[in-house]
Amino acid sequence: MHVVFLSPGFPAEMPLFVRGLRQVGATVYGVGDQPAGALPEQARGALADYLRVDTFGDEEAVVDAVRRWLRGRNVGRVECLWERLMYLAARLRAAFGVPGMTMEQTQVFRDKESMKQAVERAGLRVPRHGRAKTKQEAWAAVARTGYPAIVKPIDGAGSKDTWRCDGAAAFEQALQRTAHVPELAVEEYVDGEELTYDTVCADGRVLFESVSWYRPKPMVLAQNDWISMQNIVLRDLGADLPRPGVELGRRVLQALGFRTGFTHMEWFRTAAGEAVFGEIGGRPAGARLVHAMNYACDADLFAGWAEAACYGRLSQDTTRKYNAAMVFKRAQGEGVVREHRGLAGLLQRYGQHVACLELTPIGERKRDWRQVVVGDGWLVVRHPDLEQALRMSEAFVEDLTVVAG
Repeated sequence: MHVVFLSPGFPAEMPLFVRGLRQVGATVYGVGDQPAGALPEQARGALADYLRVDTFGDEEAVVDAVRRWLRGRNVGRVECLWERLMYLAARLRAAFGVPGMTMEQTQVFRDKESMKQAVERAGLRVPRHGRAKTKQEAWAAVARTGYPAIVKPIDGAGSKDTWRCDGAAAFEQALQRTAHVPELAVEEYVDGEELTYDTVCADGRVLFESVSWYRPKPMVLAQNDWISMQNIVLRDLGADLPRPGVELGRRVLQALGFRTGFTHMEWFRTAAGEAVFGEIGGRPAGARLVHAMNYACDADLFAGWAEAACYGRLSQDTTRKYNAAMVFKRAQGEGVVREHRGLAGLLQRYGQHVACLELTPIGERKRDWRQVVVGDGWLVVRHPDLEQALRMSEAFVEDLTVVAG
């Protein structure tokens, strides 16, 4: 299988997916806007060839350049796991006549309003919603959704430029803060726990599924620099908390006609137990969540995705053995990291359950939490019992401080 992979060096997880493709026997041709020498070694070592383009902004020029570069070489798939380039990937698939998401399918996964309309047509619960290119349209939309309301980019990712508005004054402020965004989604704020439903699919079959639990909601994290976020990959998908989202997620995939690849859906569980759709991407979760899923299963989903994409199967044992709780730390203070306060004691108490620990080294400058998703480090603790996993996770939130000064 010959695979064209867009942006093999960025975002941070992409070299691992390139490695996964090579590991399952694919010949991988990378296309990126980085110099070849700037690619991470893991990506460079897995690529059969690499084409550097000046910019991804001119999609027609990129398609022409790739066509000239690959002349005489067969292409079986075009893969893109970064939302910003999904339309380009669809153009390349059309140019080479290979399977995968088309422009029309991509539009449903990138445009939050079209996405919610499609899910709503399937009879599934979505927040009240609307789209707006102008302030007038935004005010008309919020009149339909009511308060609290959420304002965010129609084709955004993560929680960037996302604001909760509890009234008209906050809504006006959010419109001012998002004035640079060409088109907005305005939707009802759903009060409840926020979780994910993640899958690896092949030919419309769910080969792997996972639910993780955000504590607190990502929007809260994005607006408070002192918070240590937890993301817990849950072991038992039949338990009361995740079960409604699994049922919802499977129906969403059917409604949107998703066939092959990773998906990452966010949903809400209300106090009454109702599952409410949030949004879905035709790509893996970022922020190290695939790593956490691996630690929950003792599996390699980077290679698992590659096997599913290339050959329509996932041969690894992906049984969930643990609840894997991932914690992100943000340094307190400014300047250079001086201390990992409390770490030694925590490792003495819980070291056997720590699957991963990566903190900004002492002596290096504090990271900008607005620019670096993992902040000043991340860790994973895991345990078969959810309550024990949560206790350990809370201990690393409360008792570990990355001190800068």
